[in-house]
Amino acid sequence: MGTLYITGAGVSSDSGIPTFRGADGFWTIGSENYTPQEMATRQMYLNNPAQFLLWYFKRFAKYRNAEPNDVHRWLANKNLITQNIDGLDGKAGNRGYIPIHGRLDKVTVFAEEGKETLVADAPWDKISDLGFTFENDRKSEDQLIKTLLECFKIRKKYRQKYFPTLGYSLKPFVLLFDEIYTDLYKISEAQQRMVNANKMVFIGTSFSVNITVMALRVAAANLIDVEIIDPDPIDIGYKNATYFEMSALEYVESFL
Repeated sequence: MGTLYITGAGVSSDSGIPTFRGADGFWTIGSENYTPQEMATRQMYLNNPAQFLLWYFKRFAKYRNAEPNDVHRWLANKNLITQNIDGLDGKAGNRGYIPIHGRLDKVTVFAEEGKETLVADAPWDKISDLGFTFENDRKSEDQLIKTLLECFKIRKKYRQKYFPTLGYSLKPFVLLFDEIYTDLYKISEAQQRMVNANKMVFIGTSFSVNITVMALRVAAANLIDVEIIDPDPIDIGYKNATYFEMSALEYVESFL
């Protein structure tokens, strides 16, 4: 029992990482030919791994040196599920948190959805150390793509096109738009934490993803008290909800 904290992108904004759906967020910046909703898919990884990896590298490289802020540090000893893939809660020292959408600093060995697979450190640092950044010009982009394909073990197959290979290639450890929650992302443990909670605190989330809907259903079914911390909170229509119109940092500072 106890309080379960569920966080979203608003928690990392003070670390210089835009909210995902903000004007310069991950899910608003695509490529020249694809929207973010097309880029961040398993289908894109399968059919166009070069563009998929290029997009992900540019998203990561821009924020690869971000550091935890006071909110992450305050949450370091809390029962936490985060939607964020930035890994800042881990950097802040939370060893038991659940990154329900994965971590961009990790990769998995490519496997069928729902199958167990290995999780390892991503090769982003190695690639960046070669001089590639999100600001590289087009002249160096071809070499960057070649390096990404090599580091993620993507090989040429049919008609000399590149395709990932099950059990061999690497895939960013990130839940994509066309994928489902599985135990690779600790969904069973997350659901059990929801059931065991006697209060849920939502910080910096827009309630636009499935995990928050799932948590609210559990809260309603078990009459669990809910607190919502957001500068402009939405009304979730739940009688046991309390709203705090403030930023994540303002909320945390009220406890210090």
